[in-house]
Order: sequence, then structure tokens, then C-alpha cells
Amino acid sequence: MKKRTAEKNRETKETNIKLKLAIDGSGKSSINTGIGFLDHMLELFAFHGLFDLEITATGDLKVDIHHTNEDIGIVLGDAFKEALGDKKGIKRISSAAVPMEDVVANVTADISGRGSLKLERPGDSRPQADDKEGYALNDAEHFFEAFAKRLGVNLNITVDPLGKDLHTTLEPVFKALGLAMDAATQIDPRRTGIPSTKGIID
Repeated sequence: MKKRTAEKNRETKETNIKLKLAIDGSGKSSINTGIGFLDHMLELFAFHGLFDLEITATGDLKVDIHHTNEDIGIVLGDAFKEALGDKKGIKRISSAAVPMEDVVANVTADISGRGSLKLERPGDSRPQADDKEGYALNDAEHFFEAFAKRLGVNLNITVDPLGKDLHTTLEPVFKALGLAMDAATQIDPRRTGIPSTKGIID
């Protein structure tokens, strides 16, 4: 099977991001985004998805984390899209559920070419931001949305109830995302072509 890998560089006036991805990896990661909380979440994503992932990023963190956080989602989505190529033989659709204490995160993914995100959480309350860097649930939502749109994956994420803190809320989400993306990108030996009645996923 052809190696499903990608190397992406994105440089703007706000950020400079370098990323290497191997879909068929072993869960090894080396991640330094300047946002420690996001580094940890992406390490969990790679480990549980069995992706090899390297990311280095510099950005205008003196302003806030928004640009760096969102642009990493963009580059990660671009890398998956490139590594998957024409998507021939992939399972395409998957779901995973992961608990942490009383929290359960469910992630459903469809690599359909139509990128969208729905993130559901109970009520209007939100877990507190990470005290050191100010990372919040809104930031994770922006990251997931950027990733989904650039890859072209329909992501539906639910987390219930919200955890006692941000870590407890988001750790099972990133683990479930890794598991769901691993399953969706696996090659089904019964599938000889592109998994769409249209004959194309763009």
C-alpha cells in the first residue's frame, strides 16, 4: 500500500506552522505549538489514532492564542486531505465514544468532502478556561471547525455532562476523535473503489 503521509508548511503574518503526518503510524508524536494544553490534546489524538504526528508552530501568542490554534487545525486538515489522496478504499464513516470520570464524549466522522462541525454540550454553562494559557471550549470548537472544513469531514461531537474542568471535558473528546479518525481512514479490503455512489470525494 502506498504510504499515506503528508508534510505541510503554512506561513502567514500571524503564524508559521510545520507539520508531518503519517496516517498508518504507531502513535508517536512530537508537538510544540506554544500552547501547552493543545500540545497535550494533540498528543492524545495521535496516540489513540495511531498517527505519527510532528508539529512545530510559532505565532502571535503575545496577542492571544486564536490564530495559532485555528491555523493548526487548518494545517492538520490539509495534511489529512493530502495523505488520503483520492480516498480509495477507506471506510469513510466511523464513530467512537470515550469516558473520563462522569464525562462521555461521542465523535462521529464522515470523510465525505463536505466539511462541517456540530459540537453539542448540555446547557449554556462552559468549563473554565485553562488558567495558564486561557484555552477554552470555544478555542477547541474553532480548532475542530478549521480541521473539519479543510479536510472535508463531517464531525458531530457531543460531550455530556461537561467536566469539572476543561481538561476533563476535552481529553475524552480528543481521544474519541483519534479513534474515530483512525477507523474512518482504515482501508476496507472489500472496497475496491472510492466509498461514494458519486464515484468521487473531493
